[in-house]
Amino acid sequence: MGLLNWRRDTAVDEPVLVDAAQLDEVQRRLAVVELELRRAQAALDGLPLGVVLVDPSGTVISRNAAATPARGHADVLLQGAIGRHVEQGLLGIASQSSIELFGPPKRVIQVAATPLPDGGVLVTVEDVSDRSRLDAVRTDFVANISHELKTPVSALAVLAEALADEDDLRVMRRLAGKMVGEAHRAATVIDDLLELSRIELGGMAVRDRVDVASLLSEAAVRSLAGAEQHTIRIDVDEPVGFAVLGDRRQLVSALSNLIDNAVKYSEEGSEVWVTSTRESGVIAMHVTDHGIGIPAKDLDRIFERFYRVDRARSRDTGGTGLGLAIVRHVATNHEGDVQVRSNEGEGSTFTLRVPEAVS
Repeated sequence: MGLLNWRRDTAVDEPVLVDAAQLDEVQRRLAVVELELRRAQAALDGLPLGVVLVDPSGTVISRNAAATPARGHADVLLQGAIGRHVEQGLLGIASQSSIELFGPPKRVIQVAATPLPDGGVLVTVEDVSDRSRLDAVRTDFVANISHELKTPVSALAVLAEALADEDDLRVMRRLAGKMVGEAHRAATVIDDLLELSRIELGGMAVRDRVDVASLLSEAAVRSLAGAEQHTIRIDVDEPVGFAVLGDRRQLVSALSNLIDNAVKYSEEGSEVWVTSTRESGVIAMHVTDHGIGIPAKDLDRIFERFYRVDRARSRDTGGTGLGLAIVRHVATNHEGDVQVRSNEGEGSTFTLRVPEAVS
């Protein structure tokens, strides 16, 4: 039996008979369409790329989760950028721009608009923070290595020319020794730059439970050769039961850089103390020397790349100016910090603070 519906017409009113089977088929097809739409929306929401589809009138037809506005100043800026690109797209103009959202965390978002044949606009929103960081690290690496290798490479060229014109065996040996020293200096610069770039790119990839006593001991062993050369004693107080959560390789690298610095700027025959304390959920690892100390005016800048308090002394000790930059990045990667206390002529204490591993 048919289902009686009425349709109002401008001329006459006439009954329209709709078969129940036909109605069921229409409803079934509508259910299938709705299911496909939900699946398509779920697929869009699963994309890391934000997608906004706008019709020719400027009305948003579809928007996935990655492009859905959220509360906060950063997202207000993002939605403003999307709106500007929609306006350009409705005029038939393809556009693209990047905006920096300072967070935290800092993000770089790329917004692009593509006009569609029907007059609408497709806007994409892509988080390119990792790509931007990689490009910045690569650019810094090239700039830094070019800058820092100029001195040893130039010195090697001059020494090689002098050696080529020299007949005195004693002078030749002296020149050859200086060339070896400059070659080691260049190798040290490259090693430190590679280590710094690896730490910057690697982030906090590993979170293992690491025993602090073994960290301090391994870092001290790395610096032992330089200490023995200057008759400096490294005194390590190995704690019992202290542990941190993090990347063992990065932490050892940071601590060995602190110990190396302490050795380089200490007087011969003195001591370097390596200790640790527990401070309300944080393990503080201290490296104390009795060396020349750091002027107060330089304390805020010593963690910058290539910054040297005493350039003449750094040349003598073979420092690259990258050690403390490495320490700072390791501390940041471990959600910790690095602090320094120093008095000129009395020595310095550097403290690397890292969250304690919960048992």
